[in-house]
Amino acid sequence: MSKQIPPPTPAINRLRAAAALIPIIESGLLASKLSIERATLMASFCEWTVEQPSDDPNLVKLAETVGSGLKRIKMALSSAG
Repeated sequence: MSKQIPPPTPAINRLRAAAALIPIIESGLLASKLSIERATLMASFCEWTVEQPSDDPNLVKLAETVGSGLKRIKMALSSAG
């Protein structure tokens, strides 16, 4: 049986976008193709997406994924800056 994909809502769409940005930010920093300022701006969008808590388990799980990616990005930014 296939897994049900939750219907798109603005909150889910924002979190999905943030989750997709995490590896882009990480690889951009690693390859020095992304400036610190741009990475910080992109990370602030990701932070904004996880600020509003939800009761929906799908949103919670996606927010946790984004949150763990943000921790890695913050560590990379602090060592780069």
